[in-house]
Amino acid sequence: MKQKNPLGISPSGNRPGRDKGKEKSMNEEVAAKAFGLKEGEGDAWSWLGVTLATIKATGKETGGRYTLVEVLEPEGEEAPLHVHHREDEGFWILEGELTFQVGDETIKASPGSFLFGPRDVPHGYTVDSGPARMLFVLSPAGFEELIYATSEPVKERTLPPPPEGPPSEAEMEQLVAVARQYGVEFLV
Repeated sequence: MKQKNPLGISPSGNRPGRDKGKEKSMNEEVAAKAFGLKEGEGDAWSWLGVTLATIKATGKETGGRYTLVEVLEPEGEEAPLHVHHREDEGFWILEGELTFQVGDETIKASPGSFLFGPRDVPHGYTVDSGPARMLFVLSPAGFEELIYATSEPVKERTLPPPPEGPPSEAEMEQLVAVARQYGVEFLV
């Protein structure tokens, strides 16, 4: 008899609680199940038309404790100054060079750097050289819902093609309204 993997990790990177028709409310049982994803696994999204966001862990898998997202952004991309009113956000830089503004501080970040943006503290960043690849850790979970609401699923795990121009005023107003629904406020 073949022994099951003690961590419950299948070769395809299983995720507890994702079976359709078997939805559970967030609880300790779901969060207590170990799971794993290999490189290149996770739900990939073209986020805001310029960023590749690969969702590695959601509130469903972590019992609402945190969301983990791998982000790939092109050189020159900016996350405008904004505030999260529901979650704290951590940034672990894997590739690229960035300049962050967190509150009153300006911080240069390179591979291996970690930055923390507490909830209700304005923050943003610019990719100085890249592309930049980062892990976003947001606690508690829920930020993935904003990504789903402002993204399109993709099959290719590459940067989306650059947009033809900046977003229109109407597109920005829509983004601001959607972000507000998820506790994010843009300050520019």
